[in-house]
Amino acid sequence: MKNSLLLIVLFIGTQVYAQKRPREIGIKIGVMPTGPFNAITDVNGVKVGQVTLVEGKDVRTGVTAILPRDGNLFQQKVPAAIYIGNGFGKLAGYSQVEELGTLETPIVLTNTLSVPTVADALIDWTINQKGNENVRSVNPVVGETNDGYLNDIRGRHIKKEHVLQALANAKAGAVEEGNVGAGTGTVCFNFKGGIGTSSRKLPEKLGGYTVGVLTQTNFGGVLKVNGVPVGEDLGKYAFKESLDKSSDGSCMMIIATDAPLDARNLKRLAKRAIMGMAETGGIASNGSGDYVIAFSTAYQIPHETSNGTSNVTLLHNDYVSPLFMATIEATNEAIINSLFMAKTSEGTQGHAVEELPKEKVLEIMRKYGRLK
Repeated sequence: MKNSLLLIVLFIGTQVYAQKRPREIGIKIGVMPTGPFNAITDVNGVKVGQVTLVEGKDVRTGVTAILPRDGNLFQQKVPAAIYIGNGFGKLAGYSQVEELGTLETPIVLTNTLSVPTVADALIDWTINQKGNENVRSVNPVVGETNDGYLNDIRGRHIKKEHVLQALANAKAGAVEEGNVGAGTGTVCFNFKGGIGTSSRKLPEKLGGYTVGVLTQTNFGGVLKVNGVPVGEDLGKYAFKESLDKSSDGSCMMIIATDAPLDARNLKRLAKRAIMGMAETGGIASNGSGDYVIAFSTAYQIPHETSNGTSNVTLLHNDYVSPLFMATIEATNEAIINSLFMAKTSEGTQGHAVEELPKEKVLEIMRKYGRLK
């Protein structure tokens, strides 16, 4: 009878924590307040759309689209920058963003071998918008991680219609996390990874700006949750026994802010996301493609203009540091959210990846006095 009761209690406990974000169960990461949804969509105008493909035993992949604003993004671009933490990846569109400091398409995340298909769909989406009838050059920005352990990646199951669907269903508000969209087949710290998001809202005295982050997690290292060595205590971490590939993978990090930053300071912001990744125990291994794309919604840059100069109010360097801190915290929490919201998944070739054992994690957090 006692054993049965214990099993029931453990089952109920597991169910209670299965679909909870860390903040909902007493793990508060950082000191800054979040936005209302604790998501990238807390930045006004930003929308996220996702398509998840789970078919049979082999297909575990998807698409996640981030739209900086409504309207014709090509004709009215947003300032943007990209920072490369480790460049073992297939990010499309980097050079033009680096050169001009603008973003003219939504950002779409997917798997490695689907980047060309997604780029093709983004071009279709852009040139078919009203006002773009004469457009002959488009810079689609597409990020990826390799989901080939759980997904039949060689089958290239992402089609253009999936991308267009993700763009069409993009919305503000709460963002689904875990095994969804581009995070459907990813693995993080040897547990099931996925899509995660978080935000920070600065106090009015510091400008009142919002920073939102969305991550696609597929990398390794030694997991830390709010500074606690969870991976070490669980005995599951990179290079524990051999020089294997368990730490390889990638992490895409997308930063949105309503602070008036130019491309130079957006790149500085992007660099701080890598620090947030490091706080989770990520090591940016040899085979990891760790890219950060940062953009601001504070102003727009016209594709064509009759004015030879522009008059834009920008935040002074001395006032950017709070945004750096907000980015580090939001990136850290977005990655951890992706782990807590992911579920155990079985995929191609009989491969399986377990979800983060939340009950054990909570026990470890209690041991270190880090659970509220």
